[in-house]
Amino acid sequence: MSTDSADGSDELRERISNFLRRNFPQIQMHGGSAAIQDLDREAGEVTIMLGGACSGCGISPMTIQAIKSRMTQEIPEIDTVHADTGMDGGTEGMAGGGMSPSFPGPDGGGDGDDEGPEAPF
Repeated sequence: MSTDSADGSDELRERISNFLRRNFPQIQMHGGSAAIQDLDREAGEVTIMLGGACSGCGISPMTIQAIKSRMTQEIPEIDTVHADTGMDGGTEGMAGGGMSPSFPGPDGGGDGDDEGPEAPF
């Protein structure tokens, strides 16, 4: 019986990995990565770790939100998605510091004459 549950977890793990590859290729295109850190099939919970360029990226909270909402819709066995960028001590990349973007200017450490950051494209 443990073999069946192990096979089920392996199959679910593969479906989650395929979901991440299929839905979020831009993570890889921008130098980031997304990997399954922990999977609890019985509880319906998965923990995703975003790494590489995702750590410290100002839009990683939006990426995390998209992963959470889409994964629970597309993979019925998953009820809860935890995600972390490793920048904030495990508070799921949504609060607790480490995720605020930094801008030049009076409050951002610039000289005060800068109107803000230029678009990267």
